[in-house]
Amino acid sequence: MTQTDRPDGTDAAPRRVRRRRSRPADAAAGKSPASTGRRITFWAGCGLILAGLAVLGWVAWQFWGTNWQSGQRQDDVRRALHSGWGEGQDVVRTDFGNATAIVRIPKFGKDYAVPVLVGSSQEVLAAGLGHMADTAEAGAVGNYVLAGHRVTHGEPFADLPSLKPGDEVIVETRAATYTYVLDTGGEDLVIPFTQTWVLDPDPVNPAGGTQPPDDAGDHLITLLTCSEIFHTDNRSVVFGHLVETQPTADSAAG
Repeated sequence: MTQTDRPDGTDAAPRRVRRRRSRPADAAAGKSPASTGRRITFWAGCGLILAGLAVLGWVAWQFWGTNWQSGQRQDDVRRALHSGWGEGQDVVRTDFGNATAIVRIPKFGKDYAVPVLVGSSQEVLAAGLGHMADTAEAGAVGNYVLAGHRVTHGEPFADLPSLKPGDEVIVETRAATYTYVLDTGGEDLVIPFTQTWVLDPDPVNPAGGTQPPDDAGDHLITLLTCSEIFHTDNRSVVFGHLVETQPTADSAAG
């Protein structure tokens, strides 16, 4: 019996073999190349949106969140100062550094009262003004130098450019209240941060420009801040001199 014979002797019909067509892997999985591309684009877009939201969140925190936080810190330091002064402490330890004074600038409004802490670290400048190291104490002979942010972190010197000669800076300590009068305005002097002559006990501008006048005396105050709203390596500088010292009642009685 041949391969084409059936058991009953009849010839067998030729067999038809159906071959399955091969399909691309994506098609077999139900995904076309176009749909895969759309998915990649979708998730890439989601990633860009999330990145944008993160940047906006960071900016919002810098411009509003840090100001709110610094406002709370300044309140804490002011309360600590008044409490410590009541106990006879000239320097009061706080969570953000050692505090020594409260600065009032009438030009900035009646509610302006910013604490002064020792040093110029980020922690200090986020809680008030920084009293620069190795400069004179408030009311003392020499140059009492204060630094502060112009934007973010409470921005205590946001309006420094608006200051004019004749404006007052009042510094309150446990021992006395010192009144300084400004000799220069907030836009009169801008220097690179690398110039340190403004920290000297008797500042003299090497370029011969804006500096304390000859009749300013030897009890000076200097205010420092960034010269521009956004990041800059330049500093705006304002000079003033002491015109009045009013001892506190406790200090006078002692």
